[in-house]
Amino acid sequence: MTTTTAARAAQPTTDPAVSFENVTKSYGTVRAVDGLSLALHPGETVALLGPNGAGKSSTLDLLLGLRPADSGSVRLFGTTPREAVAAGRVGAMLQSGGLMEDVTVREIVALGCALHPRPYPVDEVLTRASLTDIAGRKVNKLSGGQEQRVRFALATAGHCDLIVLDEPTTGMDVTSRQAFWATMRDQADQGRTVLFATHYLEEADAVADRVLVLHQGRLLADGTAAEIKARAGARKIAFDLDGADPVDEQLLRALPGLTRFERHGATVRLQSADADETVHALFALGIRPRNLEVAGLGLEQAFIALTEEASK
Repeated sequence: MTTTTAARAAQPTTDPAVSFENVTKSYGTVRAVDGLSLALHPGETVALLGPNGAGKSSTLDLLLGLRPADSGSVRLFGTTPREAVAAGRVGAMLQSGGLMEDVTVREIVALGCALHPRPYPVDEVLTRASLTDIAGRKVNKLSGGQEQRVRFALATAGHCDLIVLDEPTTGMDVTSRQAFWATMRDQADQGRTVLFATHYLEEADAVADRVLVLHQGRLLADGTAAEIKARAGARKIAFDLDGADPVDEQLLRALPGLTRFERHGATVRLQSADADETVHALFALGIRPRNLEVAGLGLEQAFIALTEEASK
């Protein structure tokens, strides 16, 4: 945990920036959001994870006032989402929706600033989004990653208290992604709440103070990345077999505690709910593994384990 993250975690509890209370939303017979309750606080950087169809987009639509909830309450800073958006307290970077064409980057960013109730200077916004060098380029001549940076500039064209990002770094190269998240950490350090949905789980692991996992419209897990990994329970075991001592694969598959088995030539990768028991049984078979490694799950493996278990 970084110093700034630790400082934010030590801050006294404040009124939530976002609150969902038993919120539901259905589309025909599909319950996209199912009794969702959560609260986000100022200064938090929160990752929203979930498999396709988990309800992430519907949750963001409700949060931004783009769709009404069927039941329950969604509040931003004590007001309705639409009131908070109209007051300029929310900046959003969404996947849906295109950008104006045949205008320059500077022109579209200047328009975003002009429309914001509490705008920043245009040059400041361009610099923050690393767009200064292409400010004179037409929007329809941009790459996918450059378009994402323009969307980010529009989301942060004025002072806001909540920044909502839907797959924000799609199309960005590694350097742009690193610069983007450095900017987001700075925004959170200034007391703003940052909520982002992503399929890049390594970003959630590296950036988020808190991780929310949605599954079938419900909140499956809520905690730090370390807590989510611990909740999954399982551990990874990897080792190489001695090629001079063939091993019956069925014996390996029958090891106690296994939840996943992979073998590629002499290399075996396991996932176990009880790594100690699995390793003891491995040695009891008379197998002497080489390069044995036992480690906790990464966030991606923990995410898969949690969602697979919830689907059973």
